[in-house]
Amino acid sequence: MTSVSLAQELASIPKTNEPAPSANDASIFTRRDARAITLAIPAPRGMILDRAGQPLAQNRMAWQLGLQYQQFEKADRQFVIDWGRQRIEKAKALVDGVSEPTDDELWEHYKDRRWLPLLISSHLGAEQKAKIESSLSSGLILHPVYQRFYPEGSLAAHIVGYTGSVGKLPTGPINFNEPLWEESEGRAGLEYLYNRELTGEPGMKKLLYDEHGRKFPEEQPKRPRPGGNVVTTLNLDWQRHAEKVLAKQARRGAFVLIDVNTGEVLVMASRPSFDLNLFIPGISTKAYQELKEDPATPLYGRAFQSKYPPGSCFKPIVALTALNDGLLTEDTLIDCPGAITLGNHTFHNHNKKAAGAINVTRALASSNNIWFGKVGIKLGAATYLNTARRFGFGEKTGLDLIGETDGNIPTNEWMLTVHKRRFMDGDAFNMAIGQGAVEVSPLQVAQAMAGIANGGVLPKLHLIHQVQDPYGRVIKQAIPERRNWLGVDPHAIEVVREGMREVVESGTGRSAGLSFTEICGKTGTAQWKISPKTNLAWFAGFLPFEEPRFAFAAVYEGRPNESVGGGRNAAPIVRSFFEPLEDEIKEIIAPAPKALEIIEESDLAEGDTEPAEGVLRAQEVELLDLDGDEAPTEEIPRALPVEPDDLMEEE
Repeated sequence: MTSVSLAQELASIPKTNEPAPSANDASIFTRRDARAITLAIPAPRGMILDRAGQPLAQNRMAWQLGLQYQQFEKADRQFVIDWGRQRIEKAKALVDGVSEPTDDELWEHYKDRRWLPLLISSHLGAEQKAKIESSLSSGLILHPVYQRFYPEGSLAAHIVGYTGSVGKLPTGPINFNEPLWEESEGRAGLEYLYNRELTGEPGMKKLLYDEHGRKFPEEQPKRPRPGGNVVTTLNLDWQRHAEKVLAKQARRGAFVLIDVNTGEVLVMASRPSFDLNLFIPGISTKAYQELKEDPATPLYGRAFQSKYPPGSCFKPIVALTALNDGLLTEDTLIDCPGAITLGNHTFHNHNKKAAGAINVTRALASSNNIWFGKVGIKLGAATYLNTARRFGFGEKTGLDLIGETDGNIPTNEWMLTVHKRRFMDGDAFNMAIGQGAVEVSPLQVAQAMAGIANGGVLPKLHLIHQVQDPYGRVIKQAIPERRNWLGVDPHAIEVVREGMREVVESGTGRSAGLSFTEICGKTGTAQWKISPKTNLAWFAGFLPFEEPRFAFAAVYEGRPNESVGGGRNAAPIVRSFFEPLEDEIKEIIAPAPKALEIIEESDLAEGDTEPAEGVLRAQEVELLDLDGDEAPTEEIPRALPVEPDDLMEEE
């Protein structure tokens, strides 16, 4: 540093014998360098949580290196630039990725914005801050900010989504109420869909400087108010477990689990996934391009965005239609040779062997293509495809998701538009075994299985359990409800359920069998891509057989030219998910305890002084009241307890 520049810098330091600054000081001179600045303090975003209050998205403190200019007396352009460059070089020695403003940017910042730091680094974590804090030289500061943080990384990434910057900080003269640091907004997933609820209300900070650049005690007339919390229906522990199972047993695939009674989605896993923290505070163009061009398509949520042929997982729909419409009964036998020719095309059974005359439950258990193809032709494609729509195929589930597919359940109009003809027997056969133009997502398949398990109605699915305002009050609460009546004969449902139980007991899905309960399912293998030849493996169903509680769907994407099968590749995924959760599942599916009968004294038999076992006296009823509290007069949703966000009390 030259002696002239050193003198200029020393001249900028206020004399120690000057009186303490006061906002009420008077002066006969114009205070050209004095400033009164009002800034907005961005509010922390609300959290995204699992059903038990465990965080999927939260906030933490981060810091950015900033160049903090002083008030220089008669500073010229070159001095200001040199002063800034020297400190930028020191910053480079401390952290990687320090940005280098142009000479014009340094000079313009000093002229218009020297009271505020010029931020020159990306976000630094607490560990980095601790390493460099003691090495900071004059003119370099650590500027605290709120940073979005995804503690589970890639877990449920396609559902949670991520945030991005609203825009760069302003340049030029300081505006009234401009933000202290870059604000963020939701860009994908729940972060985007619930951006309004998650966005808090900014606070306000007032800064006052005198003509010598001395700062008066700052004021904070308004504290920032955090955003509300979004509580999902996901079970974080089960979601984590499902993604580990997929990582071990499928290169690419998906798994979905639904509560049959409530319609709540408990697990929705897609593999591969991506780390949400890559997008915080912002992802580089190169890194984003690599994600987009990755042949494994990690940005693609297979569980709800994919359009797969369902294969034999579609056969229960055909069986239900035939039974419901009276085309056959559970005792009707249909002859099933090893193959059947329609026009110029020959359709084979999956094992290419003749099965003889079999009924519907055996056809389901053995997944016989010929049986279902014949029944599909007899019904007509339009008939069983209408049933498929009642079970939720062919349209979005309505969950709070971005990019959910509606799949495809063809109509005559669609056939005329795309293929210039109506349904033919070959179409009816092909689609009855889950091939051809029928396309579904794993989420839709799990939803349909919930309908079969439920028996009477298709439950409306929920992904959001609660939305809470900043004060913890519930402003939105999921309520179990039906999506639509299925209109299927209960006996037909019973027959199909029995067939799906036999799939696991003695059929193609034996590898899904559980040690602690009866599971019902349907295997499926589908030709997905012709060139190179790529097949899918499915296993979908529900448990337990009696009083079903959970419906599920698992899909395994085969490698090109890989031989796959639902029983070989997908069913073991389901078993690996449920078996380690035995204690939890058994507790959930255990029958409810029988209600106690309450009798009056007069009901006792003559000579008895005590009621029979399991019976309470009328006066003992009061003791059953919870903690002596009176029953509420109306139902008020209770907010899920949520741990406070991991933010330090720093500004």
